[in-house]
Amino acid sequence: MKYFSAILTVFLLGTPLFAMDIQALFEALKHNPNTKLDAISVKEAELGENRGYAKLYPKVTLFGRYDNFSSPTGALPVAPNSMVEMVQNPDVGQPFGYNIYRAGGAFSMPLFVKSIYTYADQAKMMQRSAKEKKQITLLQNEAIIVGTNASLLYLEGLEKSLTLKQHSLNETQKFVKINVQSGRAAESELYKINNALNDIDIALNNINLQRQKAYAQIMSLTGIMIEKPLPMEELKSYEAGSYRVLEPLRSQTKALQFGVKAEEERLWWPVLSADGKYSRSYTEAYNNGKNVYENYGQIGVTLAFPLYDKENLTALDEAKIRALKAQTQLEKNRLEFDADAHALQKNLLFIKKSVQLYTHSLRDKQHLLEISKVSFKNGRMATEEYLRYEDDLAAQQAKLYEAEALHWQTLMKLAVIYGNNIEEMVK
Repeated sequence: MKYFSAILTVFLLGTPLFAMDIQALFEALKHNPNTKLDAISVKEAELGENRGYAKLYPKVTLFGRYDNFSSPTGALPVAPNSMVEMVQNPDVGQPFGYNIYRAGGAFSMPLFVKSIYTYADQAKMMQRSAKEKKQITLLQNEAIIVGTNASLLYLEGLEKSLTLKQHSLNETQKFVKINVQSGRAAESELYKINNALNDIDIALNNINLQRQKAYAQIMSLTGIMIEKPLPMEELKSYEAGSYRVLEPLRSQTKALQFGVKAEEERLWWPVLSADGKYSRSYTEAYNNGKNVYENYGQIGVTLAFPLYDKENLTALDEAKIRALKAQTQLEKNRLEFDADAHALQKNLLFIKKSVQLYTHSLRDKQHLLEISKVSFKNGRMATEEYLRYEDDLAAQQAKLYEAEALHWQTLMKLAVIYGNNIEEMVK
């Protein structure tokens, strides 16, 4: 199955083609660089957790060192009794010299640092936030695809409406030309029809401009250049619930609260650590010039209690401000989504009602246009009045298509707010 999916992806992204359905665009979106960037951000957040636990591991180093002193200096500490024996026997090279060479290794590691575990919890929460953001961004981009395709359907419907109006006016133009040529109508009547046809050409050209912008929007998200809008079917409506769109910020706020806790632990909790060093030293004994080699090792455990650190105090204040800012932003966004969700839910009901009303009204306006054509040809209606009926029908059709597009766009906004699965809502 994975092999087939990979072949499909290469085919979709590597070939300029016409996508057969909206699901093909959703599939291509998942392999878009924007979506891949979110996946990389998740991996980056995972490394943050690993970085926290890495502080628990020992640090081991190898070193080499050369020192030059102005007076003979010990290559290592010498016990007093051993020193007495060296002084009494001049043949023994004393480990003191002007030039000392050392090579060895050292290690250090924390045994107990409370803040490290809290920082690891913070990293886990940031990782969770990154995953939630990836999912929400995917939903937002899917909503953009559906909304943009709905706009294309609106433009297609508007184009059909204008084309029908153009056809109707062309028929009327033939009739008016005959009347002008026979002297039964003034030439200005023909200018009115021609002007209306010219307005339609301008509107159709503007539709083409808007259509190209929509095509480019879809291509930027999917890598696919479609040739016409895709048919869409609503499988189910949105499901209200918690605002999943806020989950990334909610997790980020919790992570910043862990950050405050970690800074407090750095200020008040003791740190237990271990360290050690082993070195082999060489020098030329100052008392008799013999080469002296000495080994020296040390290992220790330290318990340190923090008393006062202004830098850490400032870091704690900064962490509190960041957490407070995120919490306040979360509350602000929640209030905004309360208002948005309420308005969008109401709007969706009104839009559905508008679609019904526009549909019923279109039938009446179609009948009125047919009647007006007969009246115009019989000379019982002025050209301007007849053109108003043409305009009314086209405008009503445009409103219907616009309402249908607005229905899709409103539905998608609610789906993103509540974190619904858009792929299960649209076919």
